[in-house]
Parts: sequence; C-alpha cells; structure tokens
Amino acid sequence: MSAISIVVVDDQEVVRAGFAALLDTQPDFTVVGSAADGAEAVRLCGRHDPDVVLMDVRMPVMDGIEATRRIVATGSARILMLTTFDLDEHVYDALSAGASGFLLKEVTAERLFDAVRVVAAGEALLAPTVTRRLIDEFARLRPRPRQATHLRVLTPRETDVLRLIAEGLSNTEIAERLVVSEETVKTHVSRVLGKLGLRDRTQAVVTAYESGLVVPRSSR
Repeated sequence: MSAISIVVVDDQEVVRAGFAALLDTQPDFTVVGSAADGAEAVRLCGRHDPDVVLMDVRMPVMDGIEATRRIVATGSARILMLTTFDLDEHVYDALSAGASGFLLKEVTAERLFDAVRVVAAGEALLAPTVTRRLIDEFARLRPRPRQATHLRVLTPRETDVLRLIAEGLSNTEIAERLVVSEETVKTHVSRVLGKLGLRDRTQAVVTAYESGLVVPRSSR
C-alpha cells in the first residue's frame, strides 16, 4: 500500500514542525508539505492532493474553516481540525464545512497516528458518543432546522439508520436495534452517504441535526 500523504497547517512554526516530525516517524506516513495559513494550505492541497490535512482553526490570511471548505470542494483530502479545547466554538462550523473530525493539540503521538489512519481509511474520526456530545452542544446554536426535503431520497429504513447514527450508535448497536446483520447496516450507511453526498459518518450526524431529524437534547 502507498504511504498516507499528509499536509500540516498551523500558524505556529513550532506546532507545524512538531506534528510533522512525529508523523514522519511512521513508515506508512509521508508529510508532503506544511502551511502557516489557510490560503497557503489551499494552494498546497491543490498541488499535492494529500490524503489527510491537519488543520488549525484560527490562522491569519484565511482561517481553517474557510480553507477546509475550499479544500473539500476541490479535492479528496480528509480534514482533521486541530483545536485547543475539545468544545471549541468553531468546531461545529468546521464539521459543517467538511471536516471529518477534530484533535486536541495536546494529543498523544499514538492517538495522532491512529486518527490519521482512521480518517485516511474513510471513517469518521470521532467515536459516536463523542460526536453526539459535540453536535448536541453546537446544534442548539441553530434552533431552526432547515427543510428536510433532501432526506426524501432515503428509504424509511435508511432514514432510521441515519437517525441512529446521529443518536450515537455504532454499526453493531444499530444492527442490534434494527435486528439485522452488521453487514446490512454497513450497506445502509454507505447508501445514506452516497444519496446525500456526504463524506463520512460525522457529516451524516451534522445533516441529521441540521435537518431536524434529530433534536439536540438541550432543545427538547
């Protein structure tokens, strides 16, 4: 298998160098570039089309949220947002822009390596319960859900699966709840993502909340 290509983006040189040095210790990783702001990150990703981007949120010239939006729109890179606090006020916007998850800047080396591999494989970084907690916190800032007409492309069973993903259930738990095989659940998840044009489960959670399919606990 080819190495996972990575771009590191942070306005602090010591942070960029630190993450790059850590990532370069892994035989299956290749750091293809680093950037000090979002605009530079967009240019680098256009040139290298990396598998994964470690993206800071707050940066000069162009912030990480706008950079994420542009990179996701034009390439296949998966974005891991770097945050100082686990409930950073900008995380929801970052996920909405197309990020696949987030990491604390104080993350351990092993957690960093695992996160990059998980996201590069096409999975959402966040564990379902963490995703639910995160989206619950920020979805309350958007109390008026948009019309859910785009969900009409889903079958009733696919809608059930989307709702359960957003409620924090894993594939195994969804299979138990619906009394089907885990392989069947994986098929439903794949179809939900495909029909709605979503990149991963994290984006599915965002969509479920924004459409009003699932209501944040704080709004009930």
